[in-house]
Amino acid sequence: MSQRFLEAKEIYQNMGIDVEQAISQLQNFPVSMHCWQGDDVVGFDGAGSLSGGIQTTGNYPGKARNPKELMDDIDMALKLIPGKKRINLHASYAIFEDGEKVDRDAIESKHFQKWVEFAKERGLGLDFNPTIFSHPKAEGLTLSSADKDIRDFWIRHCQACIRISEYFASELGTPCLMNIWIPDGLKDIPGDRLTPRKRFKESLDEILSMDYDKEKVLVCLESKVFGIGMESYTVGSSEFTINYAKTRDILPLMDNGHYHPTEVVSDKLSAMLLFHDKVALHVTRPVRWDSDHVVLFDDETKEIAKEIVRNDAMERVLLGLDFFDASINRIAAWVVGMRNMQKAMLFALLQPYDELRTLQDAGDFTKIMMIQEELKTYPFSDIWDEYCQRNQVPVREKWYQDVKKYETDVLAKRG
Repeated sequence: MSQRFLEAKEIYQNMGIDVEQAISQLQNFPVSMHCWQGDDVVGFDGAGSLSGGIQTTGNYPGKARNPKELMDDIDMALKLIPGKKRINLHASYAIFEDGEKVDRDAIESKHFQKWVEFAKERGLGLDFNPTIFSHPKAEGLTLSSADKDIRDFWIRHCQACIRISEYFASELGTPCLMNIWIPDGLKDIPGDRLTPRKRFKESLDEILSMDYDKEKVLVCLESKVFGIGMESYTVGSSEFTINYAKTRDILPLMDNGHYHPTEVVSDKLSAMLLFHDKVALHVTRPVRWDSDHVVLFDDETKEIAKEIVRNDAMERVLLGLDFFDASINRIAAWVVGMRNMQKAMLFALLQPYDELRTLQDAGDFTKIMMIQEELKTYPFSDIWDEYCQRNQVPVREKWYQDVKKYETDVLAKRG
């Protein structure tokens, strides 16, 4: 332990904060790292380009082009990130061998065996997402389509994903969060908002009618406010997904980029926790709209973390990241985002919530403001440095040297 850490620990102790307890709690809080940052959301099942209101901008050299490269890049990032991690996969990252190729409604557990082996060797859990975009049958509506054949295709895909998620959980000994999100919506003012949502509801009911182990597979449903090509109407709105999740006993998933600019997930989380046993989050950084920028150590990220901690919800909130930036080094993007999420959690754990609650009930808002502002300049960085050292990852910006060396030795040679 450094002298700086010991002094910082004492400063926090004077505020009644147990630094060692905070470090211990963070050590056991998993953050799920999304695989799709490494290859610009392309996947391995032959999608030629992105669709469904999703865009990745930039052409920074060295993106992963195949499973080995993506796994190597994930390994590189994991070496530089402290704490407990999981990997979040999309179905489009199925690995086909010996010339085999199946469509998304026919994928099986065997197509993800290498991912399970990868996770086992590193002690990671896996989360999963049906890929209901970047496909010929996703050029219009999907689970809400008026075309029954299209709906049925995506229903089969989601059911296949539930079976694969159950395989992940069984093999790795940890539940798999399986998140359903659809890009369904309309560019201009619709003539009928109700019927597509009715079809979406019926499709989801059919997906969930299959027999699966609900202890192993935690199905969740993600909302969206709008996207490119669906600016005027989104079938899977926040109201739809929250009501559906509550009435079907599945989890709601809130992505903090999927709301209007004046809405923040940090304000919504406490309300959701009153009515749901567990809540899933995708943390990203929207810039004016859902542009999925790299997560920063910014006010909203810190406030989301505070809500998780102050509401004693570290075991009730399942948290993953979701961003994709092709304009910068992709591994650096992972490392910055993941480290910032864990920084935010540690910062949140170093707050005197019991005292703040007491002061609020007493109406002493002056002291609340004073404490919250003074804590902003407490020696948090010394606690974070100690946490990194204990996890045997580089302290502060030293990790960037490793990324640049990897870029020179590996990424630059990919062409």
